[in-house]
Amino acid sequence: MEYVKLGKSGMEVSKFAMGCMGFADPNVWHHKWSLPYEDAKPILKYAIEHGINYFDTANEYGVGTSEEIVGKVLREFGNRDEYVIQSKVNQPMWDGPNGGGSSRKHIMGQIDGSLKRLGLDYVDIYMLHRWDVNTPIEETAETMNDIVRAGKARYIGCSTMRCWQFQKLVNLCKQNHWAVPIVMESHYNPIFREEENEMIPYCQDAGIAISPYSSMAGGKVAHPWGEKATKRAQIDSVLTKKYGSTEDVDKPIVDRIEELSKKYGVKMSTIAIAWHQAKGSIPLVGAESTEQLDDYLKSIEIKLTPEDVAYIDEPYVPHKFIDTNKMGGKTNVVGDAPVK
Repeated sequence: MEYVKLGKSGMEVSKFAMGCMGFADPNVWHHKWSLPYEDAKPILKYAIEHGINYFDTANEYGVGTSEEIVGKVLREFGNRDEYVIQSKVNQPMWDGPNGGGSSRKHIMGQIDGSLKRLGLDYVDIYMLHRWDVNTPIEETAETMNDIVRAGKARYIGCSTMRCWQFQKLVNLCKQNHWAVPIVMESHYNPIFREEENEMIPYCQDAGIAISPYSSMAGGKVAHPWGEKATKRAQIDSVLTKKYGSTEDVDKPIVDRIEELSKKYGVKMSTIAIAWHQAKGSIPLVGAESTEQLDDYLKSIEIKLTPEDVAYIDEPYVPHKFIDTNKMGGKTNVVGDAPVK
């Protein structure tokens, strides 16, 4: 494994992060493809053994069960001084008053809940999962700073917002000498590159790390065109909402990734992750098996040339903005009880 500094911080992370949304109790939320503890444990253990030290989860994933699974495995096999864990807050945890959002009340309650489920005294990075149009950003930013000052988080980060919103937050934090976000978790992959218009150039200029989610477009760039090789790809309706209307223009890109995978003698997923690394990002990867992790690990050895990257990028056609805030609706909880 190779390690890089996360943005301008002094913290070192592996060149890709373990996305842990897929490790959760499938019986308590709408992602029925997620893996329970017994199936997640060997994958997370394998990741630790092979040098992956960056783990991403959120309070909403599996309604807290992802944090429970990740925390339990890391306590058993991980070195707390070496691994980096980030969790998130904002998405609804129950349907009712104060069930979600970025108010001081919700954030302060949720950081304690996340730490309890993870079995930790602090998270390395606490992230705003979305922009909250109903809460003053001053309230949110000051609360995140207070969490850092209280020692419950070492750094803060953000995910999924417009560039102007993120820049407004960063500027506010700097003006008030509050904790400034060190990482942006954006929707970015070879068939959805709209973040290259504003967000990525801004982050590069500001020294803020880019850590893309949906790094392989739910598997669409990891398998030959039309093949749904993973359980998630077969049953996850969210992926259809994200990519189902773009198939005609995306096929040439997927075909070129497949072509390069044959050239280098590796899986398409390896090329997809190597593409991210050539772009300077630290992608989140999900895995349903240790074999998938092996394919990701090979990306460290594959150094795509600028010509390779340009070859993948050349057929790209601008895509309509995908507002992931409007994909879910109400809470992911099965039933109406808040997570404990």
